[in-house]
Amino acid sequence: MSTNKQIPTVPLNKFIKHSLEILKNPLPFHHRNFEEQGDIFRLKIGFSNSVVFCRDADFAVYVLQKNQKNYKKSKIQTEDLVKYVGEGLLTSEGEKWKKQRKMMQPAFHKKQLQNLLSGMQDTIVSEYKNIQTNTSIDVFPILNDLAFQTVVKSLFTKAAKAKDMERLQFITEANQQMLVKELRQPYLGWWFNASGTLSKHLDLSNEARVILKGIVEERKSSNNRYDDLLDMLLETKYDDGKGMSEEQLIDEILIIFTAGHETTSNALTFTFQLLAKHPEWQDEIYKEWLALGGDDADLMTRVSTSKVCQQVLEESMRLYPPAYFIDRVNIEADSFNGIAFESGCNLLFSVYEIHRHPKLWERPNVFMPERFVEGSRPFSSQYFPFGAGPRKCIGNNFAMFEMIIAVTELVSKFKMQADFNEIDITPLITLKPKNAFLRFENRDSNL
Repeated sequence: MSTNKQIPTVPLNKFIKHSLEILKNPLPFHHRNFEEQGDIFRLKIGFSNSVVFCRDADFAVYVLQKNQKNYKKSKIQTEDLVKYVGEGLLTSEGEKWKKQRKMMQPAFHKKQLQNLLSGMQDTIVSEYKNIQTNTSIDVFPILNDLAFQTVVKSLFTKAAKAKDMERLQFITEANQQMLVKELRQPYLGWWFNASGTLSKHLDLSNEARVILKGIVEERKSSNNRYDDLLDMLLETKYDDGKGMSEEQLIDEILIIFTAGHETTSNALTFTFQLLAKHPEWQDEIYKEWLALGGDDADLMTRVSTSKVCQQVLEESMRLYPPAYFIDRVNIEADSFNGIAFESGCNLLFSVYEIHRHPKLWERPNVFMPERFVEGSRPFSSQYFPFGAGPRKCIGNNFAMFEMIIAVTELVSKFKMQADFNEIDITPLITLKPKNAFLRFENRDSNL
């Protein structure tokens, strides 16, 4: 195939001109470029640096699945994120990643996760006690705490001290904010170093590691068994029969905290905002909850058969994918559909744009859970809420189970009304909600 198509280029001066807008929310800027330049364009971000932005779903499948061996994660994850969370499953590459993935995969199988469901439910029900009825409340802090506490309990059961977990939550969110500044203001790198700002955040990362090391050492020295994720991770072995080093274990736990709670709290908040705007789907979920046995239903049966709830969640993550971009760098020069890509090309796939592409989706900006009536499989070539290919998120089942329990528990107890006009977003490392104000009222048994 000939490779003579040129990638349209957005010049550096345009990037600089819109730098303040990009710092606040880069998605409108990127959307305008996609509309003007096409599904693939190059953005100059320095005199010699550029990023190729893509919303071509076929190219995404090619990079993430068909020719994935020629593509690695970019410096954003393998260097920039590593300095905060270590070299765990999310940030490692090559043989190390393969080794870690093979060892950790069994801990996230559905049968293993079944042991965690009752703990998830208890945590979720406890967090919902913080919901005040008949008043306007920002639901995101509640759901952020819910997702964080669910990860804490799933990892550590009762081993973690509340003050340590509060500190760990603060560190996780503070370092994410810092990383966003580094990525969107690369021209201030010298200042972040000279002012001590970067050093301060690296000290926070070390503090998080000390907290986790104490929890791990306490578990190792005890004779207690909880069948939680920490037990599973401590018991997993490599092919040579050895377990993870303590440093590697802490890296993986930091990744689970960072990736596990953040994306789930975002997805749940967007889902509840959409449900508040579409109360008919609240009723459909409630009807399904009743049909499955309500509070008396077996939890594994509920999370496996709540099809309406799953449709709503799938559609919510289509419109507002928490992991809204996927980055890759090609190892060797490559080509796709007549376009040549030099080796070392920085590729950024906009999941947000792919999920709203008018050529891929009917009424792409409209909330239509019915499109997923047969599940997400029919859209596997254009729908990537958990990524795709060998590096698809290892925690996708954990996240879906948690979110189904969270949605059904809430809808079974409350009705929601929107106290906002439009759903607003704050794109950081993940796609975060903004001003998610809802009103709750206790649900009567009658619809």
